Amino acid sequence: MTITVQNILDKLMEPVKEIPNTVDTLKTGNPNMEVKGIAITFMATHEVIQQAISLGANLLITHEGLFYSHNDHLEILKNNQVYIEKRQLIEESGIAIYRFHDYFHRYHPDGIMVGLLEALGWDSFVEENQPAATIVKIPAMSVKEIAEYVKGKLGIGFVRTVGDISGICTRIGLLAGYRGGGTLSIPLYEKENLDLIITGEGPEWETPEYVRDAISQGRQKALMVLGHAESEVPGMKYLAGRLQAIYPSIPVHFIPEKALFQVQ
Repeated sequence: MTITVQNILDKLMEPVKEIPNTVDTLKTGNPNMEVKGIAITFMATHEVIQQAISLGANLLITHEGLFYSHNDHLEILKNNQVYIEKRQLIEESGIAIYRFHDYFHRYHPDGIMVGLLEALGWDSFVEENQPAATIVKIPAMSVKEIAEYVKGKLGIGFVRTVGDISGICTRIGLLAGYRGGGTLSIPLYEKENLDLIITGEGPEWETPEYVRDAISQGRQKALMVLGHAESEVPGMKYLAGRLQAIYPSIPVHFIPEKALFQVQ
């Protein structure tokens, strides 16, 4: 039985009602093309695309956008040589590239969060899966101990923290990706009586400054920032395993990227 690009896209979107104005579209390629191999990644960088092609994948599924913008604002790149060379690589290869962002976050529970929880080994500690956050209650650990644990489980070199690293935590809010802003994070501390929020990223003048003021008032609060990719890569790795189980006859490859930032 021939499995096309569109067949796989339909399967990925199946658990969620149609989302209007979504960024989840086929960015390049023919939806009717037979799929010979699938590559999955968090970010379809130039290098990742090259690796996907070399692995024989003709469908690449990426969580984030191709060209440095959430909503595909390409007008600033019209004559940009980096954009032109990357576009040329894609077009010459014939690879189909699908962005899988909004739908995966709308899974119940959020597919990205499922992968993060599995990677951390905290599945059994979940108290509640909310649309944008998951509340877990873990055995008591200090912020420093949690930082070392998280780095080890996710294979990342560093995290950033705000608060007393010796402070003991049990109730934690997890917010993957760009959900660390004050609008989402700050109310959770009070509503869920959280000791710690672990997030991907967010404006540094919002939640981090709230935590700093809370500490000045003698309140035990802490924040841990993993990095956007570091918090969402496990979800895309989880997706690769899920798709391999659904389509055992098609090779499925998860392609990680190297850490973006270097600490000097």
